[in-house]
Amino acid sequence: MRVRRLALALAALGTLASSQAWALFDDDEARRQIKELRTQTGERLDTQSRAQLDLANQIESLKGEVARLRGQVESLTYELETAKKRQQDFYVDLDERLRKIEPVSNPAAAPAAAGAAGKPAGDAAEVRKPADPAEEAKAYEAALNQFKAGKYKESAAAFAAFVKNHPDSDLAPSAQYWQGNSHYGLRDCKKAIEAQKVVVARWGDHPKAPDAMLNMSTCQQELGDAKGARQTLEMLVAKYPGSSAAASASQRLKKK
Repeated sequence: MRVRRLALALAALGTLASSQAWALFDDDEARRQIKELRTQTGERLDTQSRAQLDLANQIESLKGEVARLRGQVESLTYELETAKKRQQDFYVDLDERLRKIEPVSNPAAAPAAAGAAGKPAGDAAEVRKPADPAEEAKAYEAALNQFKAGKYKESAAAFAAFVKNHPDSDLAPSAQYWQGNSHYGLRDCKKAIEAQKVVVARWGDHPKAPDAMLNMSTCQQELGDAKGARQTLEMLVAKYPGSSAAASASQRLKKK
């Protein structure tokens, strides 16, 4: 009886020890898994942080690139506007210099010639009203000032009106020339070419004629007529070999 009780007690102790061992094993496993989970979580957080940092750096880099490109665009725009202004000022200055050396017509010559030929001075059908140089100059200057101000639509109309109202004026060739340049300022190359053709056809000996042909070639090139542009340059060199426009035309032909 006593042996049996001792056996039962030993069995109970064995069961208790076994359960405590399993409990201890379960705690270690749980700790290991928690540690692994923490490690994995930390690695994921580190990866996300690095990705966010890389993205932020890329965004800042793109911002800097956009700012740099914006600065380049603004610089190029300024340079283009400056070049256009210099070209415009050059043409206006050239025009004013040519006007100083161009011969000035005598408004009294027409009536005198008519009287010398024996024509009646009072015949309105034969004798024109003498031109007023001051009035012509005022109208021409007004149109030129509009061109200088970049009001190309207004200057084109004003120069066209000048040529219509003063067809025999010494300023008419220049007015026709600047009418073409006004149309070019409006990016209407077809009308610009038409206006410059009138200069060459009607006033072929005028100093503006070579420049008119050079402008025609520029417009033809911009319209995609490379063949026509080249032919115009070749005609310019042949017809006005000593002009500055011909020198420019020769340089353009070398590049084609």
